[in-house]
Amino acid sequence: MRSEIYIIAMIFSLIMSPVSAETTVIPGHSTSDRVQVMPKRGEKMESVISDFGEPVQRHSAIGEPPITEWVYNSFRVYFEHEIVLHSIDMNTLIMPK
Repeated sequence: MRSEIYIIAMIFSLIMSPVSAETTVIPGHSTSDRVQVMPKRGEKMESVISDFGEPVQRHSAIGEPPITEWVYNSFRVYFEHEIVLHSIDMNTLIMPK
């Protein structure tokens, strides 16, 4: 009986745990009201090309592990090896000083 209560409590806590998303704030910028569709962390390069087409510019990989930057018109994508680390929306508004 005690183990059943423990299992039920574990399941309930997993179901009720909050879902969170990571938001990065760039100093001097504010977010736009418009939602930008960009590659998500963990996607592969081939998936990004399939979904978003060829980038406007590809920067060569630097460092170890190799980090590569692809530039699209409204966002940039950073890869470690072949995997998306971050996508940055370039449509954020620059806040006046």
